Amino acid sequence: MAQSVSESLLEVLAEAGAHDIFGVTGDALNPLLDTIRKDGRFRWIGMRHEEHAGYAAYAQAELTGGIGVCAGTAGPGALHLINGLYNAKKEGGGVVAITGQVPRSKRGSDYHKEIDLTKMFDDICAYQAVIDTPAQLPRMVEIAVQKALSEHVVVRIEIPSDVISQSLPSQHFKHPLVHSESVILPPEVEIQKAADLISAGERVTLFCGIGCRNCREEVLALAKKLGAPLVHTLRAKDIFDYGDGPVVGMTGLIGNPGGLHAVRDCDVLVMLGTDFPYDEFLPDGKQIIQVDAKVDHIGRRAPVSLGLVGTVREVVAALLPRVEKREPGRFLEHLEKLRDKWLHQMEKQADLGRTDEPLHPQLFAKAISDRAADDAVFSVDVGEVTVWVARQMHMRGGRRMAGSFNHGSLGGGLPIALGASALDPGREVWAICGDGGFGMSMNELVTAVRFGWPIKVIVFNNSELGFVKMEMEVSGLPAFPEATRLLNPDFAAYAAACGMEGVRVEHASDIVPAIEQALATDGPFLIDAVVSPGELTMPPTVTVGEAWGFGISKVKEGLMGLKGDHEVWKLWRDEFRSNVL
Repeated sequence: MAQSVSESLLEVLAEAGAHDIFGVTGDALNPLLDTIRKDGRFRWIGMRHEEHAGYAAYAQAELTGGIGVCAGTAGPGALHLINGLYNAKKEGGGVVAITGQVPRSKRGSDYHKEIDLTKMFDDICAYQAVIDTPAQLPRMVEIAVQKALSEHVVVRIEIPSDVISQSLPSQHFKHPLVHSESVILPPEVEIQKAADLISAGERVTLFCGIGCRNCREEVLALAKKLGAPLVHTLRAKDIFDYGDGPVVGMTGLIGNPGGLHAVRDCDVLVMLGTDFPYDEFLPDGKQIIQVDAKVDHIGRRAPVSLGLVGTVREVVAALLPRVEKREPGRFLEHLEKLRDKWLHQMEKQADLGRTDEPLHPQLFAKAISDRAADDAVFSVDVGEVTVWVARQMHMRGGRRMAGSFNHGSLGGGLPIALGASALDPGREVWAICGDGGFGMSMNELVTAVRFGWPIKVIVFNNSELGFVKMEMEVSGLPAFPEATRLLNPDFAAYAAACGMEGVRVEHASDIVPAIEQALATDGPFLIDAVVSPGELTMPPTVTVGEAWGFGISKVKEGLMGLKGDHEVWKLWRDEFRSNVL
């Protein structure tokens, strides 16, 4: 019996390991939905917005290393996928997007919902399989899915409404997919050059990114053999934790002094699997060795002395026997003292004895970190919440973290958590959201309720776009409440209206009971954490320009206050209360 286009598509997706398809159905996708219903191997997960389907699919790709799948119908249904798919592209997630299209006979006539989707998706997708005839489908779908699976990129499969239910004339190009990951090892002479540069250095630092995902132990072994500090990016926070020997933490705007000085003050920097974009935090005039599987990453952030195109595990394994063991020296000892001092300060900021109200957001972050499961997944939204996760939360053990760290898009926290929970409802999943990001995706609470996914959602509710306010002030601009203030509902009451449990927390004594109640609840649960809008998210070192800009901002705000803007005095009061230990 001949297969239909929809049946053949599902067969390839199943071989790639997919089980869930997130999306919003309609016209061009309806025959696919009927095939899903009959097939039995897939779940169609109806979301309330296609953008969130893209985020959820990214979450599954990120957590499994395989693919995630999302779908949107013709025209606007497909366009709504774009931001979620951009996030997958920037985070390196292998996502297959299925989109509908108007009937072939109507193309070029400005037909209802007609959009040139190839143009619209050109900057997102590494491959687009535009199906015009059933005969094209087996070969083009396998090319697309294989590319997403092996290269961890976004691909799109477009099927017109008058093609999707047709039968295939042939399965001639059908073949098994390749599931094994390729490894890359540079020439031995290049490995030796790297070893020689490292051996000649007195202060060597390893700077590690997401490319170290599958070789944590090997990288730690290299750091320990060299007596070198290990600095990591935000995306690698769930690979390396402070308890892992020479790990001193992060550099960058939300890093700490130990990580900052480890990178800035070394004489040899070894960058392993990182494309860290903030070149102002990378050193000048130092020997830099960069290891990355993608040649276009080599040298685009800093002038490297030696670039090695290779997978980190293989390069590190080749380097280990070529470098001599060193005892930790004064460089590492100094950085560890900076790290420990910083961690002590973070502990003080998160002390439950700090009962000022509105509450300090750090209290919630540390309390969750202390009580969450060792294999919990944390879906992190964009904004100030990223700072609290970076500074007050630990990713020890088998914990994982996913978010919009490179794309930087508000609103991903909740739908990414949904994708993670759909993958494994028995695994503890936390959505760490600010009120700005949560407000963009809060309609998906009903999706968690509908499918019974036991996600735990915390909304840091300060009624403000806090990180944006800080950006304005550092730039020398006065606060502009009309742009940054938010009018929020009672999020716990909203959760109840969606059919899930929730509590609103305004007192420090209620923080731990709320978290324990969330963890004891079988279904989804929301914590509406009412926190101060005056918390300052300062970098590990403040430049003269930043200090000047912040000072000018305060002068401008003072003049506004003297002219009768009483909101300024309230803003200053909140900032003073929040930042005095």
